[in-house]
Amino acid sequence: MKRLMVLTAALAGAAFAENIAVRGDVVYTMAGAPVKNGVVLISNGKIERVTTGAAPSGYRVMAAKVVTPGLVDAHGTLGLTGYLNQNADQDQVERSAPMQPELRAIDAYNARERLIEWVRGFGTTTVHTGHSPDILVSGQTMIVKTRGRTAEEAAIVREAMVAATLGPGARESGNKAPGTRSKAIAMLRAEFVKAQEYRNKKEKTRDLRTETFARVLAGELPLLVTVHRANDIVSAIRVGKEFGIRMVLDGAAEAPLVMEEIKASGYAVVLHPTMYRSGGETANISFETAAKLKAAGIPFALQTGFEGYVPKVRVILFEAAVAAGHGLKFDDALASVTIDAARLLGVANRVGSLEAGKDADVAMYDGDPFEYTTHCTGVLIDGVEMSSQAR
Repeated sequence: MKRLMVLTAALAGAAFAENIAVRGDVVYTMAGAPVKNGVVLISNGKIERVTTGAAPSGYRVMAAKVVTPGLVDAHGTLGLTGYLNQNADQDQVERSAPMQPELRAIDAYNARERLIEWVRGFGTTTVHTGHSPDILVSGQTMIVKTRGRTAEEAAIVREAMVAATLGPGARESGNKAPGTRSKAIAMLRAEFVKAQEYRNKKEKTRDLRTETFARVLAGELPLLVTVHRANDIVSAIRVGKEFGIRMVLDGAAEAPLVMEEIKASGYAVVLHPTMYRSGGETANISFETAAKLKAAGIPFALQTGFEGYVPKVRVILFEAAVAAGHGLKFDDALASVTIDAARLLGVANRVGSLEAGKDADVAMYDGDPFEYTTHCTGVLIDGVEMSSQAR
């Protein structure tokens, strides 16, 4: 019965929001030092303030050992990738053409996909999701909350970035273009030149593909480029600077080999999942890359990416935990899946930290969140209790 009530509240939305006081032995606000014996006061789906002492009357009290902001996954395919692993629920990539920036994640996102509930149970409340990096330009991403009955209800940014890939992931087979790295770059540059001409026309015939690239040129949409090898990272930076576009480097397995170039570019990195498998272009992948990016002063966040086998979606909490075990300090690891991820995605005004006026997205744990023996004991999104089953 309680599970049914939680599901009903999750589907119904903010109408069920109530005054809640979340008590924690330690509250990580991500806006300052951790607060011992802290209390997060919530009303009307927003955070009132973080304080200490007893909760005021009129608030339902929830308690946990550790309280954090809801976790933010900086890139994945949640809602497009289904748990059944069948054609009917696999919408993460369209292979009919190598370049399709006009495809929108919001048109494929399934707000009722069971994997959404799964990752939410570990504290994930916000996800940057969209098409997977399996063709040269796969489509537009979106940013969602892990709640809502429809894509519109879940979305907080309907069109976030345009996803592209350089390297082996962009190659086509059977003598189809692109077959090499240089061909992929040439095709991408040609589209931006076409978009420049399109922007300068006084009278335009609508072309969804060129229109999307024109929005990238105008700075409305960043280009999210999945690159792993050092030479591909440098090539991506070169294209970004040539056309003056906002760019985010995605994956970046060999980032430590070109750290100076990345830092000089000013581009942020959505780093590969910490536990991503090694092989091929990711042969030089490392558990320690997150710590190295932090030490170099390069803005970054962690992601779950796209998982090619069941259950198809990773858990961002686990990725941060492994990074914390390989050189990344606890606070920095937590930041990489909360406030730093929110800043990189441009949604830090709403999520990523526990501050007055922000969305009441809260995760509760019965111990250190990065210990494998710890459970997530509760999740709030917009002040609505979404999960109370320890996981």
